[in-house]
Amino acid sequence: MAADRPIVLGIETSCDETGVGIVRGEELLVDAVASSVDEHARFGGVVPEVASRAHLDAMVPTIQRACEQSGVRLADLDAIAVTSGPGLAGALLVGVASAKALAVALDKPLYGVNHLASHVAVDIVQHGPLPEPTMALLVSGGHSSLLLVPDVTDDVRPLGSTIDDAAGEAFDKVARVLGLPFPGGPHVDRAAREGSSIAIDFPRGLSSGKDLERHRFDFSFSGLKTAVARWVQAKERAGESVPVADVAASFQEAVVDVLTRKAVLACQDNGVDDLLIGGGVAANSRLRAMAQARCDDAGLRLRVPRPGLCTDNGAMVAALGAQMVLRGRAPSPLDLPADSSMPVTTVLSA
Repeated sequence: MAADRPIVLGIETSCDETGVGIVRGEELLVDAVASSVDEHARFGGVVPEVASRAHLDAMVPTIQRACEQSGVRLADLDAIAVTSGPGLAGALLVGVASAKALAVALDKPLYGVNHLASHVAVDIVQHGPLPEPTMALLVSGGHSSLLLVPDVTDDVRPLGSTIDDAAGEAFDKVARVLGLPFPGGPHVDRAAREGSSIAIDFPRGLSSGKDLERHRFDFSFSGLKTAVARWVQAKERAGESVPVADVAASFQEAVVDVLTRKAVLACQDNGVDDLLIGGGVAANSRLRAMAQARCDDAGLRLRVPRPGLCTDNGAMVAALGAQMVLRGRAPSPLDLPADSSMPVTTVLSA
């Protein structure tokens, strides 16, 4: 193993994506993904048992594809990394069991890493080493969190999170109300481009003065989701057509306004000059644009991975695993569990 360029294979199975990535040091060699999203679409959301079975079917072929595309043999690997939590319990078990089997068969160290910290670490393979500290805004179907990250391998500090619906979950639910397909995020984003973001004044959760005293860096999107549903229902009861594009744009603006405002505030309050946005919702075009504008105004540097690295993938797990090796972190034991409620402060299963 080259001391500064360990080759690490990462496995991600926390939800409905079977991801296998291979990283050499801070260089991404391959990011292979097998998605089961189409199998969940008819249910309007992810079905845990369906996801678990899809991971079982996809695991070996996806590992093989990753090795073929990268030209890396399993024997060339220096370590195996796997998402050990948080996520769907059954789905996590498939990934953890697969990683353990590889580690034992190849006699390689195993790193069970945190899904949320991996979303932060993946930006390293695109934009280079993370500034220390970095402020991370993670927004996905299951998480909306603000994290202060002095060291992505060892020190991740939660400042705030969602107290009800996560941002991505709200996108899915509003998409359903508007008759748009699952997953809702990309379809709402697309529809919003044809609408007006000021057509409807939807509420901004936890943004009043009193809310900022109690929930300065927390998020709430349940009330916004309900407000959208009631607005649409009122139109339908009145026999009027629903302006889907305007509703999508106004809803999206409300979400993005709160996310970016609180993220910039967190940077300012904590004296941090770098903001990183990760997670599936980070692929949203309006979030990227508003975050850039507000960071420019505040004199902050913004880092956002390309859209393909924002959604769940094996590259992010491999990236964090490689950082564990580079920083000399001790590997996880072979009896590490799959922890569906793993706290973000636990970066590595030990």
